[in-house]
Amino acid sequence: MSSPGTGGALRRLRGAYRRTRLGTRLALGIGVLSLVVFAVVGTALTTYMKEYLERQLGEQMKVVQVTQSKDAQAHGIVQRRPYYGWFTAVYDVQGRTAVLRKPADVPADTAELTAVAQALPGGGDAHLLRTAHIAGEGTYKLRACEVEPGVVLVTAAPMQDMQATVRQLITVQVVTFALALLGLVVIGRTVLRRGLKPFSDMAHTARGITSHNLTGSAGLEVRAGGGRGGPEVEELRTAFNTMLEHIDDALAVRTEAEQRLRRFVADASHELRTPLMSVRGYADLFQYAAANEPEEREKHLARLRAEAARMGVLLDDLLLLARLDAAEVETPLRLEDADLTELAREAADAFRAGRGEHVLSVTAGPDPVRLRLDPLRIRQVLDNLLTNAAMHTPAGTKVRLEVSATGAVRVGSPGTAVVQVSDSGPGIPAADQERVFDRFYRVDKARSRDRGGSGLGLAVARSLVRAHGGTIEVTSRPGSTTFTIRLPLPSPLL
Repeated sequence: MSSPGTGGALRRLRGAYRRTRLGTRLALGIGVLSLVVFAVVGTALTTYMKEYLERQLGEQMKVVQVTQSKDAQAHGIVQRRPYYGWFTAVYDVQGRTAVLRKPADVPADTAELTAVAQALPGGGDAHLLRTAHIAGEGTYKLRACEVEPGVVLVTAAPMQDMQATVRQLITVQVVTFALALLGLVVIGRTVLRRGLKPFSDMAHTARGITSHNLTGSAGLEVRAGGGRGGPEVEELRTAFNTMLEHIDDALAVRTEAEQRLRRFVADASHELRTPLMSVRGYADLFQYAAANEPEEREKHLARLRAEAARMGVLLDDLLLLARLDAAEVETPLRLEDADLTELAREAADAFRAGRGEHVLSVTAGPDPVRLRLDPLRIRQVLDNLLTNAAMHTPAGTKVRLEVSATGAVRVGSPGTAVVQVSDSGPGIPAADQERVFDRFYRVDKARSRDRGGSGLGLAVARSLVRAHGGTIEVTSRPGSTTFTIRLPLPSPLL
């Protein structure tokens, strides 16, 4: 079990490692991996070198013993020493007993040599290799072979030189691997930091976004730049910048929606305040008339109803716009097959009945223009456009209503139904043409609701046309204003 102090030190070490930068952590990881590789390679190399030297020493002792065996057969003992520091002994072996022949070139402690001679199995070419430590001399490689039956030759070769060679090899490996490891960590950290520089730049960009004020504007000018880092980093940089563009677009939409909502709330409050003030005033007048002038009651009551009706129309327009904005949840349209030309003629008849001071002409082809639509809502669009033309032009102005079908009608390529409402009035200023479809927007700011409407008619018309999958646009110059509606015709059958 680890002590509490050891556990605390490990936790602090892990915490310090987590706070280390990614480049340093990767460099340390490479260093640890390289250390394991170096240890495996060094161990394998050292083991192979040690076995190779031992094998070479064994072959050398075998060659030496061939010569020594001849010497022992001729003289009974070995008279010549092969190398400095080597020992040679001849034993007479009977059973488990080995007797050393003298004189012999042996160390003071002959126990290991005698043990090897006793352990040698009998038989022609039998030999025995053993590594042993001889007291006062060091570690030796012992080789025993049978010279003749009952006579065993034992040769001892020192292993100090071989061990020194192995130690020197280990030292060289440790120094070389340590320098290589240090260089790998240092250079690797530098290379990794340069390679991770694009990620640091993107992190700096992200920090710049967090410090950007997103409440007042939607512009995000910061982007991840640079062209370093390779294909993978470039892909990440491209994805990062694309994400920022999407965020920027979303913020722009949000900002525009918030501003539009503020304007809508302010305009709706202003538009509703006027009829509410009128209702309150006429209610007070009605109360006064009921008590003092009974003959005035009906007049004040009629005005009260009129103001309530005006407020109801405004609320109906607001409710319709809200439902059109939420069309993905609940569509306010009731679609059916209808003739657009017939709807235009009905709208023209209603316009002539209520706006006799204007001259209206209707142009339509002989064939019906049938498409799938909500007749009530399209009729509302036409009524709004005609009423708009009448309200903003003087009496006697010519108004034209044209219905046509355009486009190459072929298999898989539907045509377009076009409705144009034109007048020869004073026109719409160029600066106002882009905003005439905004809610509560009036070209003439001085107009009241009595004279110029609430500013919702064209907004309702655009929303209804869009709900039918069509478009509406305006072109205007002094003496000519044209509103053009385009609705898609159904695709012809195959």
